[in-house]
Amino acid sequence: MGQNQTKVASNEEEIAAKALEDDEPDDWDKRIFSTGCASRLGLGLFRELLAEARSTEEQTNMNDCYFDKKDWRVCSQEVPPSPTTQSLQEGLDDLPAVLDETTTQVDWAHSFHGLSTEPFSKEAAEVLLQPITPQDIEVKPDGIIYLPEIKYRRILNKAFGPGGWGLAPRGETIVTAKAVTREYALVALGRLVSVARGEQDYFSPDGIPTAAEGCKSNALLRCCKDLGVASELWDPVFIRQFKKEHVKELWVEHINTKQKKKIWLRKDTQVGYPFKETKAFGGS
Repeated sequence: MGQNQTKVASNEEEIAAKALEDDEPDDWDKRIFSTGCASRLGLGLFRELLAEARSTEEQTNMNDCYFDKKDWRVCSQEVPPSPTTQSLQEGLDDLPAVLDETTTQVDWAHSFHGLSTEPFSKEAAEVLLQPITPQDIEVKPDGIIYLPEIKYRRILNKAFGPGGWGLAPRGETIVTAKAVTREYALVALGRLVSVARGEQDYFSPDGIPTAAEGCKSNALLRCCKDLGVASELWDPVFIRQFKKEHVKELWVEHINTKQKKKIWLRKDTQVGYPFKETKAFGGS
């Protein structure tokens, strides 16, 4: 009987160790569990360890503990679990503050105060509607032309003065698995001008703060369309003419991977690292 108990305990330990190593049960493990060949205690340990081993560091600590004490149950009590993180689907819990009903301040999170009450001054309109110079326009590798967001801010500062305009959040920041989005209102000289939703992709959770700032800039760009700022960038005739005069299309090769692709680039710009200019596939 003692030998059988020792054998069962040994089997349980092997099952738990394999669970940690594989992270998830494969088809063979599922088959074993479904047949009842694995003890109920072993399956319970498997589920518990998968739930608790939420990070590489914690899993390493669990393995070190087991190496010393040979008992997963003891280790699961002694090794502290990783701190839980907020689900990305829950947003950032940063809703705009709700103002007191007795205050005289405008609640820009909900108000449309001053929208379309009167045109801005002639001086401000001239600044907002002035044509953009080709030197200010940039081009993305996929051929999309754009005006850097800092230049939108410079135009607004020139038209309304620093402090004469601002972006007011209209809702909570929403974080999905790949992007950050939030709605903003552009306010100028105490009047609502436009409302737009910004968005920005990110590639890892560490990039969410930067993506949130990029989301704000993207909302600013979209709001400025209602003021006529850089409206040429949405004009197909202007886009075709600009790309004909100032943009080139060429093949580049990644220096390390040797992968080739076609990109768009300003004619006065050189290909930068990690790419170098090359010929098309089969080119001579």
